[in-house]
Amino acid sequence: MTIHWCGTGLSAIPGLRRLIKAGHEVSVWNRTTQKAEDAVGDLTQAIFAFDTDAISAVVQPGDIVVSMLPGDWHVPLAEMCLSKGAHFVSSSYIAPEMRALHARAEAAGLSFVNEIGLDPGIDHLMAHALMADFRSSGVMGDLSFISYCGGIPKHPNPFRYKFSWSPLGVLKALRSPSRSIRDFKELNVARPWDAISSYTAPLRNPESFEVYPNRDSLPFMQDYGFDAGWRVKEFVRGTLRLNGWAEAWKDVFAEVETLEGPAGDARLREMSDTFWAENAYEEGEPDRVVMCVSLKVEAGGGTVWHKTYVMDAWGDENGTAMARLVSIPLSLAIESVARGEMPAGVSAAPSDPALVERYLGEVDKLAQHLSIVDHLP
Repeated sequence: MTIHWCGTGLSAIPGLRRLIKAGHEVSVWNRTTQKAEDAVGDLTQAIFAFDTDAISAVVQPGDIVVSMLPGDWHVPLAEMCLSKGAHFVSSSYIAPEMRALHARAEAAGLSFVNEIGLDPGIDHLMAHALMADFRSSGVMGDLSFISYCGGIPKHPNPFRYKFSWSPLGVLKALRSPSRSIRDFKELNVARPWDAISSYTAPLRNPESFEVYPNRDSLPFMQDYGFDAGWRVKEFVRGTLRLNGWAEAWKDVFAEVETLEGPAGDARLREMSDTFWAENAYEEGEPDRVVMCVSLKVEAGGGTVWHKTYVMDAWGDENGTAMARLVSIPLSLAIESVARGEMPAGVSAAPSDPALVERYLGEVDKLAQHLSIVDHLP
């Protein structure tokens, strides 16, 4: 069984190096072989120029193809896996086109695992763990679920944000609507800045951040096992930013809101180039990742159950926190596929309690702080 790892961008390297060091048979594919050699050339010579015909020619039944390429490559690679009898793993969200492959992959006994990086990924693990704990408690009431994650500079700058790679993705996300639940009602927001609120993370030294809903939170209620009859006061998966971010970005918001069509896309690219030049991380500068996933139950006018997973991690001389937290959970899922621990078909991060516990145990080694806060005495 060979692991075919496609893409050696900044967020891929720690997990890739972990797999090679562990003795797995790994072939590394990248459009620029020199970049791959710079990343893992000290560990392996199995480095090849990425090309769909070239990789299709060597993939064998039972192999695992990993896509850390841009998102538009995931489905073509997964379809190639179907034709070759190979498994597929990605850290990205499950697109409708990927989900449409579920029945065929399941019938073929192939595991197509997605959403197993940082966010999505670690957040799913924490949510599954909280839901299992809550269900075992026997308490019932109105539920509030929040999941916030953000990559932020460890040493804040005036712009209140720094970029590890092209800012274009962040700028495009500012044009995306979101859907969540607030005060028992569906909250639909056209632009993120229309729903910014404050959140105090229960770190060892509690810290306040700006947060806002991200994409469509509601499908994850079913993914996390919320029963249809439960009363849900709040449900949101969102993004976390440093305090002062909204003020520092207000001119960006004002311009992004006016951009439309090809001209608007061109302007976004110009803005991205400017932000990259002015607010990229310097060589060796530490980043920081904060994640909080919380479930609260209220009944009889008070809180009867409330727990929060809180994680704080930052980069060091070995690389960025973002890269560790994206690629190492991905590498764990690859090993689970190799062991036959993942279900056939298209799936996200595992919900099996044994796997959740194992994965979170490994995540604990990657963060400076990871704990479960019980808010009740």
